[in-house]
Amino acid sequence: MSEIQPEDKPLRPFRLLRQDFCHLRQRYVSDWTTFNQLVIASAVFVFFSNLLPGLTFANDLYVLTDRNWGTIEVIFSTGLCGVVFSLASAQPLTILGVTGPFCILAENLYSLCKSSFGIPFLPFLAWSLIHAAWMHYLLAIFNAHNWTMRYVTTFTTEIFSLLNSVIYFHKAIQELQRVHSQASFASFLYAIIGTVGTLLVAIFLSTAERWKPLFHRYIRMGLSEYAAAISIIIFIGLPHAGELATLDRDTLYISSSFRPTDPERTIFFVQFWHLPVGWAFAAIIPGCIITILFFFDHEISSVICTEKRFGTRKPGGPAWDIFLLGTTIAICGILGIPPANGLLPQAPLHSQSLLHRERNKRASHIVDEEEKSEPEEYDTVYEQRWSHFLHAGGILCFVSPPLMHVLGLTPTSVLAGLFLFMGEQSLSVNPILFRVFYLLTPSSELPRLPEGITGYLPIHLYTVFQVLITAGIFIVTLTKAGPAFPVIIIALIPLRLTVMRRVWRKEILRYVDQWASRDGSPEDMVEEETAYPLQDGDIDQDVQGVVPVQPSSKCVSKEV
Repeated sequence: MSEIQPEDKPLRPFRLLRQDFCHLRQRYVSDWTTFNQLVIASAVFVFFSNLLPGLTFANDLYVLTDRNWGTIEVIFSTGLCGVVFSLASAQPLTILGVTGPFCILAENLYSLCKSSFGIPFLPFLAWSLIHAAWMHYLLAIFNAHNWTMRYVTTFTTEIFSLLNSVIYFHKAIQELQRVHSQASFASFLYAIIGTVGTLLVAIFLSTAERWKPLFHRYIRMGLSEYAAAISIIIFIGLPHAGELATLDRDTLYISSSFRPTDPERTIFFVQFWHLPVGWAFAAIIPGCIITILFFFDHEISSVICTEKRFGTRKPGGPAWDIFLLGTTIAICGILGIPPANGLLPQAPLHSQSLLHRERNKRASHIVDEEEKSEPEEYDTVYEQRWSHFLHAGGILCFVSPPLMHVLGLTPTSVLAGLFLFMGEQSLSVNPILFRVFYLLTPSSELPRLPEGITGYLPIHLYTVFQVLITAGIFIVTLTKAGPAFPVIIIALIPLRLTVMRRVWRKEILRYVDQWASRDGSPEDMVEEETAYPLQDGDIDQDVQGVVPVQPSSKCVSKEV
């Protein structure tokens, strides 16, 4: 059951912030009391699935921003923002890191600063992030979660998730292209083997829980939970064995001390006030684009890691987390490191790694005037902060020179393989993929459709439309218009709620598309509004999408 909010005062300032802070106080102590083996395994899994894609982005940024950012900046940002959110966020299941869409945005901004604007990149980006910070504050203060996310459907989230998968695959190809241009042909062939090997071993081990009766179940669980980590370790060590050790390898560039990658910088601090005033105000434009991207990305990450299948019960805090995100964005801009925000692929994987079965007793029937109860099993996650804190703290430790040296042993082919694995994991749960399979399936083998839908042709057209939009947005990211791609994603929301209603019948849209963070579909809302027009004082459910703990009377009296 979701918290309910007054519909007639959606913009009442600080309403959600007060509610979120109240919820945070209710859950905070209990978030630290759960600690077990599954939590530790989850922390290790998220450590590798967050650190290594970040390293791949770092290698990409090192090349495309001309050493303004590198490995240490990405690690510093991921660890610092992760620790802050593990300690202070309202929804600790959301995982933070440097994302692929932001890397594309930053690379395009660097290109514009160097070739078109003729200004230094880091001060301009610092101003952009400072502007993005106060915009995040305004979104939190004026309850943007209620009047934006309530209109987002899975049509948009599926496209955004598919775009992230495509970016992962593209980054893997870019890594191999760089190896091809810098190393010998023999090294390039081994890089392909290492990339494909890392992917296949990780996928193979991730299925270990289905190997029964082979091995003890605890061994199968361990192989499945640490699949990516085991695969990475194997292919990091393999090039150092036998004759492979003689091959020239393309590895990560690392810093030898705790200082920025750029040799001209000595400390993590940007003197952003030296930028001309005109450019400081011009930075509002990329700041607005960053705000759109981060707000949408973080909100969707919070929604998908608290889906019904994960059985979450504790309340989240969308407004408080956006306020906190604005703070970390400003800190990253001043430090001259890339900001971190919610990760789409890792967020549901984090919840999945904490999933377990619990049993309780419920009243089932009455026999001889006596109530009988029977055990009920259900899936739920361990809602706690330890897995977030441990993995983020572990990543932050790697800014030290000894551990940074260990990272320098990582071949970029392994990072490319992990990119493919993360892209595959994200794509494998995307409904678009299954509907694409329907395009290749004989009609006689397709699942039966609900009453009112006569054939699959409209569904196929809907799927093709999503794929074409994703392809178009990805092409835009490769051009000078790349920084504007978050605006295109946001524009999909009114497109879905207006134009698409006139192209597809409501039965079709109800079948393939639902609200992203609440029950039902836009078509249900239209029918209800037609049958029962809203009157003053009517209420509507909040769109957090999780089951909160019982609120105190103090919270209720203030917010309901």
